[in-house]
Amino acid sequence: MNFIIKTQVGQSAAQVLDGFDAELFLALKPPLIPLELNRFDGCEKGDKVHLVLGKNPISQEWHALISEHGEDETKFYFTDIGEKLPFPLKDWCHRHRIHKTPKGAIIEDNITYTSGWLLFDGIMFPLLYGMFFLRKRIYREYFKV
Repeated sequence: MNFIIKTQVGQSAAQVLDGFDAELFLALKPPLIPLELNRFDGCEKGDKVHLVLGKNPISQEWHALISEHGEDETKFYFTDIGEKLPFPLKDWCHRHRIHKTPKGAIIEDNITYTSGWLLFDGIMFPLLYGMFFLRKRIYREYFKV
């Protein structure tokens, strides 16, 4: 499954990229889901992010690797892929795009995931979409002029 959510913000694309740090990552945490950030290297190729979701005895680890990052004339970008994912996810790819615009930037979250079961992917879709849709408000607060 795949979905894309775009958010217009007031700061420049370079300022937004600089603001993608551990503090923002924790601010983007979905409500009602306990989350512990154990590692956050950054947003450059080779960097890693390690999380624990939930509380014992049902906590699960999520490890992601930044597989690419860069800049072209229209955007900054980086991609994280799941290395160790919580059940039921089998594959995860989150493409972060920060588009340069005359009036700030557009943050694009492009998510591709699978559990290996199309029916379960469909059941997860509204939950995942909702969690990422909630980021729009946080992005706008963090990156206003």
